[in-house]
Amino acid sequence: MSHSAARVLFCLSIVLFSATSSAGAEDAVKLRVSTFCCDVTPPLGSPIYSSYKPMAKVEHPLLAKGIVLDDGRQRYVLCSVDYCELCNSTHTMFRQKLADAVGTDLSHVAVQTIHQHTAPMADADAYRLLLKANNPHALLAPEFYDEATDRLAAAAKKSLDRLEPFDRIGTGQVKVDRVASSRRVKAEDGKIIIRWSSCTDPKLRAMPEGYIDPFVKTITFARGDKPLVRLHYYATHPQSFYGDPRASYDVPGIARERLEQEEKVFQIYFNGCGGDITFGKYNDRTLRARTELAQRLFEGMKASAAATKFVPAGPIRWRTTPLFLPPRTYKGYTRADSLANMENAKMSTAGRLYGGAMRLAFLDRVKEPIELSSLQMGRVHILNLPAESMVEFQLYAQRIMPNDFVAVAAYGDCSPGYICTAKAFDEGGYEPTDSVVAPESEEVLNKAIRQLLGKE
Repeated sequence: MSHSAARVLFCLSIVLFSATSSAGAEDAVKLRVSTFCCDVTPPLGSPIYSSYKPMAKVEHPLLAKGIVLDDGRQRYVLCSVDYCELCNSTHTMFRQKLADAVGTDLSHVAVQTIHQHTAPMADADAYRLLLKANNPHALLAPEFYDEATDRLAAAAKKSLDRLEPFDRIGTGQVKVDRVASSRRVKAEDGKIIIRWSSCTDPKLRAMPEGYIDPFVKTITFARGDKPLVRLHYYATHPQSFYGDPRASYDVPGIARERLEQEEKVFQIYFNGCGGDITFGKYNDRTLRARTELAQRLFEGMKASAAATKFVPAGPIRWRTTPLFLPPRTYKGYTRADSLANMENAKMSTAGRLYGGAMRLAFLDRVKEPIELSSLQMGRVHILNLPAESMVEFQLYAQRIMPNDFVAVAAYGDCSPGYICTAKAFDEGGYEPTDSVVAPESEEVLNKAIRQLLGKE
């Protein structure tokens, strides 16, 4: 290359760099954020998961907490709900009403649940199927979710009056001490032993934590030195004791609200890929154990916030991709099997719902994709994934972006149930037994993760 050609190329690169930098600075000035919160607790007497007895006590209000991001061109919503699950059209209704409320597209709204087991399992499609069955059991009626989403949408719309500029984004992470542990404990012969969320077997509790992601990750939006909102990401099944007629936001809600009260900064908690992760090693089903778990999670979140390092907030890059998961169609998982379970009045509510109506509802929508999304700002990524995904998917996302900060929220549309690795189907255990999608789903979801991270 001649000296003159090199000089032209150098000058051109300076112009392009300046244009990009100016655009970035302009976008940063336009960036705004607002926060919203809404109580979405069902009324007393409602039959909610996991006891399905009439709810007798509200120990903690169930909250939907979220943010609206505005870059001057589009608005984006991230929302976390203190529910066990949102599935199918119920999940879509939450997203659509939030989109309409803030004036954006459905594809720009991500709604995730935290998966507490003292909260609703919301699937209006399954409920309507069960209503047609022989002697249907009582469930929380879809009309409640319609009313609750109206209130949630109103809260999000009102937050637009409080949109305020932010110019920095911060990231922090620390290891959490003695909270999460694997549910899949391997015996000496290689077989999988189940260590449930609450475990009273001292031998099982003495076994190693197992394969988990030990880090809580925190993303902070700030203006100058003032943090405006913090988003926390941690992967586990977040229930301590359950099965009684009580509403509670449990360990993550206790830690979240305590940190918000102490720091005077809006805090949101998202559950990561905790499909095969529980509290079991550290939880003997006592109130004392819950108190200690909440304290240790609180300490982890607080330390992660304190470790935050800031960079200038850059343009928002939002990606979406459709996800088509192949259903299991062999014996025990066919439509006929699911229909038989739903019609069996001798089965428990849980058996008729999970093994019957919810499987049928998923099969009815299997040709309709689940929309996944991600938000990127510079080298910070937030992935919004579906269902009870195993922790390997979260770790996979982090491995393929080793130099970036990748936070993962699972439990979006939970209609597929458990999403497992192909290896888990070979090993056995609870998760692949309860999954309604085929082993090929691992590669399908991994491909979607790569697309969301801009890798293909």
